[in-house]
Amino acid sequence: MGRVGGLCLVTDAVRGQGGGGVDDDIREFVRARHSSLLRRAYLLTGNREVAADLVQDALVRCCIAWRRRPPDNPEAYALKVMVNAQISRWHRRRTVELPMAELPDQAGPEAAQDEIWAVLQHVAPRQRAVLVLRYYEGMTEGEIAEVLGVSIGTVRSQSAKGLTRLRLVLDRVNQEERT
Repeated sequence: MGRVGGLCLVTDAVRGQGGGGVDDDIREFVRARHSSLLRRAYLLTGNREVAADLVQDALVRCCIAWRRRPPDNPEAYALKVMVNAQISRWHRRRTVELPMAELPDQAGPEAAQDEIWAVLQHVAPRQRAVLVLRYYEGMTEGEIAEVLGVSIGTVRSQSAKGLTRLRLVLDRVNQEERT
């Protein structure tokens, strides 16, 4: 979890707010689901530090919203907050640079993740979100529609367009490797 000065921001956000009830539910949710949310955030961002920030921001927003009205499905709600926040970041971002202190000696699982992330950068943000939720998270079209707040038809359309774009990008990459 994100820490500043040794304090966890999410648990600080719920500390001292009357205790029990919703705050205990929030703390338990954070303990139980933080790792899962962090993995999902990494798939959305392609960067561990940015993923940690995204999860932290989403959980703080969830804490505030859940005090007003606890959700029926906290994990789906948190994921929806994360996806929407990341889509907003994609829209604001113009360029991406990921400097590395040193290059790895050999390719490993992280290299494969980096390659997948590089290809996904060529897909529009909503399409990318649908593809990550569908093929990495294994969510159904209905679940994705609920998380993104769109219709199932929109999920199908975005998935088809995203897959078409991925095929084009991969064909281009394969052609470049052959020449």
